[in-house]
Amino acid sequence: MRVFAGTPGTATGLFLRIAQCIFAAGSIASMASTHSFFNFTAFCYLIAAMGLQVIWSFGLALIDAYAIVQKKVLHSPVLISLFVVGDWVSFYNSISISRLPYEIQSSFVSLCLFKSQILY
Repeated sequence: MRVFAGTPGTATGLFLRIAQCIFAAGSIASMASTHSFFNFTAFCYLIAAMGLQVIWSFGLALIDAYAIVQKKVLHSPVLISLFVVGDWVSFYNSISISRLPYEIQSSFVSLCLFKSQILY
């Protein structure tokens, strides 16, 4: 298997996983620093999703660091498919939950417009 930048077990992959972990932790910190974030269910779900992202990224960063120190290659098809499916699940989890406030607002506005049309 060819080695691309960012593949598991490379220094670039380790850097990207650490950056992913730091940005997820930063988003948790920025949301949790507000006084009333827990009043909004969407933000609570987003904090939970980012918490899972931190755990996933940190675990894979540890695996990358171990592979670099031991000079092991992490290019087995089973490991690559595990990384791909795990990243795919965490990506769609984060995207779907981050769209939740917009969807709630959109449905609320359309409901208000629908009710206002019925009243007139």
